[in-house]
Amino acid sequence: MKITPLDIQQMHFRISLRGYSKREVDHFLEDLAQTVEGFTRENQALRDKLAAAEEQLAALKKSESTLSHALVTAQAFTDDLKQAAQRDAELIMKEAELKAAELVREAQAELAGTQREIADLRKQRLMAIERLRSTLRTFERMVEVEMGDEAHADQAEKLIGG
Repeated sequence: MKITPLDIQQMHFRISLRGYSKREVDHFLEDLAQTVEGFTRENQALRDKLAAAEEQLAALKKSESTLSHALVTAQAFTDDLKQAAQRDAELIMKEAELKAAELVREAQAELAGTQREIADLRKQRLMAIERLRSTLRTFERMVEVEMGDEAHADQAEKLIGG
């Protein structure tokens, strides 16, 4: 059975011949009721304080959970960003390597084409020199023939005209 301060104040004892002094008992019960009432108030204040502390603890735990979740999310986001940056860097490197290889192939093809052109020009030069020599030989023979005909004509004139 739970006793309240009001129960103590309203308590009445039976009177007996050799009983306690009514005034002392009433005074003691009054002091006891006040003490119990003080304890009850203090107990209620402590309960209220405990409830507030539990609410604060729950709020802090919720905040901790939210912060923990935010930290995990931020860490995952950071990891994703790092991986994406790494993939982008690798892709850029591969593209640069492919572009460099393409440029090297183009330069090699251009070099081979230039070398072919140089070889063709050398052949054309040699053929031009050879044609020029042939033409010069032909003119030389014609000059020789002309000179030979003139010498024959001079001899014939000398013989004829004499």
